[in-house]
Amino acid sequence: MAEPGPTPFYDPEVRAAIEAGPQLGTVNADTLEQVRADRMEANGLLQLSDEVDRTDVMVPGPDGAGEIRLRVHRPAGPERPRPCIYWMHGGGYVLGSPEQDDERFDRWCQRFDVVGVCSQYRLAPEHPYPAGLEDCYAGLRWVEAHGAEIGIDAGRVGIGGPSGGGGLAAALALLARDRGELTIDYQLLIYPMIDDTRTCTTANWDVPVWNHESNTFGWSSYLGPLLGTDDVPYTAAPARCPDLSGLPPTYVMTGSLDGFCDEDISYAQRLNQAGVPVELHVYPGAPHGFEGLAPATAVARQARRDINNWLAARLGVARH
Repeated sequence: MAEPGPTPFYDPEVRAAIEAGPQLGTVNADTLEQVRADRMEANGLLQLSDEVDRTDVMVPGPDGAGEIRLRVHRPAGPERPRPCIYWMHGGGYVLGSPEQDDERFDRWCQRFDVVGVCSQYRLAPEHPYPAGLEDCYAGLRWVEAHGAEIGIDAGRVGIGGPSGGGGLAAALALLARDRGELTIDYQLLIYPMIDDTRTCTTANWDVPVWNHESNTFGWSSYLGPLLGTDDVPYTAAPARCPDLSGLPPTYVMTGSLDGFCDEDISYAQRLNQAGVPVELHVYPGAPHGFEGLAPATAVARQARRDINNWLAARLGVARH
């Protein structure tokens, strides 16, 4: 019998904070409905300021599909054209809604004087690939064509998202590059979910958040019968893309205890090798979702500072 490997480092402060709060647990077919309901309930408890206006806009979806909802965040006060951060919420492709990023844009709209647009996209397993991605593409297409209607400078649009939303952002950048219709200034990938093969070392660790079973369920829900085949398109699983050239400047962050750690580091390396300006941050002892689940910890505060500094550089505003 092989000797067990070393136990991965788990930041003690993060561990205490996560264990003291509500646990996500394993997400699978039996728990999905309850996890979705719990996430919606948590969204309703967010404490938001009056400094940001939030409205929902219904826009045309992909051909053959219905409308999609864009949640728009704007700094309160006089309207003027502002840069846009177009965002995909997290949730492993199977759960979540734009409301879960209300707090994020409550901060960013004030700090950076931007408009945040969070896309509602169809979720798996009810709507497998490419439904969610095509929804995100349709929303971005509307923003670039009609952004002036909601106070956006359509020539200054970056994209991003965490987890499954980070995977969608990475795929959206590839799709926009390949179709040649849309222009993206940058992509902000927060522990993105991008490798369906789940063969790297960290993908098979017993991690405290979004464990191996949850990850397998997320990918099987999103890919359906494509899972485990060689037919998975790289716009479904961006780690499969053989050519990452021509993508916009990219920020990649992950925790060293995240199941996505290896795939995210590899993606950043390959972006760099393809000539894409890329900044990579790996936070020691941090599991998936750490900056949201343990926001007061030192490593979470550092992660937010690093993201803010990178965004400030992209947006041409002063660092704080």
